[in-house]
Formats: sequence, structure tokens, C-alpha cells
Amino acid sequence: MLIGEYSHNLDAKGRVFMPAKFRDDLGESFIVTKGVGKCLFVFSKSEWENFAGKLKDLPVSDVAAQSFTRMLFASACECEGDKQGRILLPQRLRDHIGAIKETVIIGVMTRAEIWSKEGWEEYNDSAYKDYEETLAKLAELGI
Repeated sequence: MLIGEYSHNLDAKGRVFMPAKFRDDLGESFIVTKGVGKCLFVFSKSEWENFAGKLKDLPVSDVAAQSFTRMLFASACECEGDKQGRILLPQRLRDHIGAIKETVIIGVMTRAEIWSKEGWEEYNDSAYKDYEETLAKLAELGI
């Protein structure tokens, strides 16, 4: 299970250090793609296949689902860490999150997410404001 929050800088070539604890769960090679909001999703190959399997059953007539699926798969790339544990993020993915230098990498159970530091702080500020509303929603779901 991927958990925790780590801060790492992008180097001049667009590489970022993937935490060792995440690399252990993600494997030698994994999938990075645009996520929901201003983050990148990072999946192990098996989790990517599991997620993709759920998406393939979405109806072709569902315009929003097809749009999401196109964005997700078109932006996906396979990444492999170098000897120092860094992965190269393509420019289009760095642009998506607005990462110039500082990033935050978080664990979200079955995937990791990569955020620009500013994007993560902005998200946290807004999510904290909705915290009580979110707790009430979870209670409605029986969690």
C-alpha cells in the first residue's frame, strides 16, 4: 500500500526522485499519466492493467468517460528509475502539473501522485476547508 508524503526537486533534465518505499511497490517499471486535477497518477503495471480493465467496460456513448479515457491513455508513459531512483517526467506531464522545481509525491493506496509543491499546497488548503463535509459524506457511505 502506498502511503506518505515526500518532497523532491526536479533536476535540470526533468527527472525526479521516486521514494524507495514507492519503488518497492511500483516495481522496476511503472506507468505515469495525467491525473484528476493538477497531479500525475503513478501506477504499477498490474494496477494500471486493473484500472484499465475497469475503464474498458465504460459505454462508448458516455462522452465524459470517453474524454477521460482518451486523456488518460494519450498522456500515459512507461517510466523506469535510473540507478539513483530518478524517473524522467516528459515535458507535457511536467506542464500538466505546473512543476518547475519542487514536487510532492504522495501515496494514495494503490497509486502514487506527483504534484507541484504549489499545487499540493493549494489542494490541501481547499480540501481542509471541506473536511467536515467530506466526513459527513463518508458517514453517509457507511465509512
